[in-house]
Amino acid sequence: MATTLFSTVYGISVSSASSLKPRKDRNLASFNSQNPFHLNPLSSNLVSGSSHRLIPRNFCRKLFRLRATVLQDEEDKLVVEKSFQSTTIPDDEGKGSHGEPSESSSSSGLERWVIKLEQSTNILLTESVIKILDTLYHDRHYARFFVLETIARVPYFAFMSVLHMYESFGWWRRADYLKVHFAESWNEMHHLLIMEELGGNAWWFDRFLAQHIAVFYYFMIVVMYALSPRMAYHFSECVESHAFETYDKFIKAQGEELKKLPAPEVAVKYYTGDDLYLFDEFQTARAPNTRRPKIENLYDVFVNIRDDEAEHCKTMKACQTHGNLRSPHSFAEDALEHESGCILPQTDCEGIVDCLKKSVTSSQAKQK
Repeated sequence: MATTLFSTVYGISVSSASSLKPRKDRNLASFNSQNPFHLNPLSSNLVSGSSHRLIPRNFCRKLFRLRATVLQDEEDKLVVEKSFQSTTIPDDEGKGSHGEPSESSSSSGLERWVIKLEQSTNILLTESVIKILDTLYHDRHYARFFVLETIARVPYFAFMSVLHMYESFGWWRRADYLKVHFAESWNEMHHLLIMEELGGNAWWFDRFLAQHIAVFYYFMIVVMYALSPRMAYHFSECVESHAFETYDKFIKAQGEELKKLPAPEVAVKYYTGDDLYLFDEFQTARAPNTRRPKIENLYDVFVNIRDDEAEHCKTMKACQTHGNLRSPHSFAEDALEHESGCILPQTDCEGIVDCLKKSVTSSQAKQK
């Protein structure tokens, strides 16, 4: 009788345990994603049939307790904390056959760390400059805008300077970047002319401060852009984002007064002129001829300046992915080039280190 009872218990336990394995493999991922802190899946309803009357409940719990603990430990390992959302990589991606991280996984982790460091540095620098401007220009709006626009146009000069140097060495043949950055500087220059017409540059101190910050800012961006274009573009995005927020707050606070004032002549000519090619060129997130401002008063001017800063932010964000920037007018030009059969080579590089590396590699390839 004891032998029979032991055989029955052993057979049921083996069949129950074996039936659980494919079920766990099939449903583990979905179950774990829905509720990582789940209960024991081996409940008493898994032992069914008339034979369960022969097994004491406590004995059944003890029998499967060890296996339930193992399953719980294995499932808990699948809960991975994702701290960097922009370039999140699955936990098992890039692992070799033995579960060890591959070289691509290690390089991806290093790149994410570098990106976070670059962005943290940019945010710290931007917030420091903002605190200085808040202290000096608490209630002098036009003077603050003059300083902002003097500074905001500098990065595009720096970008073009570095790209022209790359072109001189034969490292760069992508015209879209030069076209877009020049259009951005053209837009910021007209913002600056508007602020000068409004009297933002009336004080000598404001001109002195803005111009000397611009000189220092230029060389800083040149070095930053040569070492890491991604970091330089993100820094410019931070500056343009602050400009957008500044104009937006000013419009909401002074909107009714601005509607009573006339628009500066330079603003009317720039936004409503016949030649708006460069106005469309810096807005890479929209198709050409889709934005045509109406300027009736000073309120409309500041609304369009604010919207320009938003377009700059989108363009700078797109530039942070290497090779992602395209001129809004390039799509029609590409169609003409395909029809004529004339396609120019697009040589480029990401930072001066990458340029030097590609230059040496191409020289060795030509010698062979």
